[in-house]
Amino acid sequence: MKQKTQYFTIFFSLTKRHLMVFFKNKVRLMYTLLVPVLIFVVYLLFLRGLELSMVANTLNEYGVTKQALGDAVYGELWARIGTLVDSWMLSGIIGLSTVTVALQTNTVIVEDKQNGVNRDFASSPIHRNILITSYFFYNFLVSALICFVFYCICLIYLAASGEFVLSFWAVLLSLVAMFFATVASTLMTVFICSFVKTEGTMMSIVAVFSTAVGFLIGAYMPLGMMPVWVQGICAFIPGTYACSLLRYAFMEIPLTQLMSFAGTLGLDAGTMSEMMAQLSNNFGYTLNFFGTEVGPQFQALALAVFIIVFAVLNVGAGRKLAEVLGLGKKKKKKEK
Repeated sequence: MKQKTQYFTIFFSLTKRHLMVFFKNKVRLMYTLLVPVLIFVVYLLFLRGLELSMVANTLNEYGVTKQALGDAVYGELWARIGTLVDSWMLSGIIGLSTVTVALQTNTVIVEDKQNGVNRDFASSPIHRNILITSYFFYNFLVSALICFVFYCICLIYLAASGEFVLSFWAVLLSLVAMFFATVASTLMTVFICSFVKTEGTMMSIVAVFSTAVGFLIGAYMPLGMMPVWVQGICAFIPGTYACSLLRYAFMEIPLTQLMSFAGTLGLDAGTMSEMMAQLSNNFGYTLNFFGTEVGPQFQALALAVFIIVFAVLNVGAGRKLAEVLGLGKKKKKKEK
């Protein structure tokens, strides 16, 4: 019992140390937090107008125009569409932030490798598994905290814009989805970074991965707009399912409110359903991989499977990670 207590004490002390190292570097902290915020600002300045124009084109195909409806009705319709578009994009950015933040948080692990701090740990009576687990836990805590801060920023924006329509259950579902997405991203990025030994390599991976992953998980644009072979790659990325689950939570009420306009728009039920289906596809509300539609239940299952798979991969790569954390065979030979 005393030994277990000692293990926990060491584990929490190491986790605290990693957190202090991360938060002590103000530049790194601000950069990690600002990445999703900058994407949010880019959306407001450029992408929002593009998304709204896509919706306007879809409405025009069904004869839903300002001239046909009048200023008052069209203005109310456009306000609901704005809520739908913002909910789609913000949920995507939240899903993206779980990946990018988790990846950037690994810089502390790589710095410890490059600066030789891990050698001090390896030479002390600290069990390697405790050290490795502390890195995992530290990464998850930082990623969850920063993603939650950005999540709150998104809710504040929706409230300030008069677009906050989320129910209590939608908020709860989105938080649960974000939690499991952060767990999956932490396991995935730590596994990737266990093979990285220098800060230069790490920065290159962060730059390339952060740029590409937004497209690969459908955060910036619907996956249906991509080639089929690219969609196949997207099916094997946890963030894809995290984005979609978050969108189910954020977009359910805006879509329902838009559907209630069926009578006002002068469209029959069949036409309205067809138009809503097209809007849902345009916004990537549903996932379709290899000709099979993946519903929210299977998306949650897929995310759980990814968590298990990457947990197993990390256990399998534990020897590799332990070799990096320790002195390594070559250094031991030199000492002899």
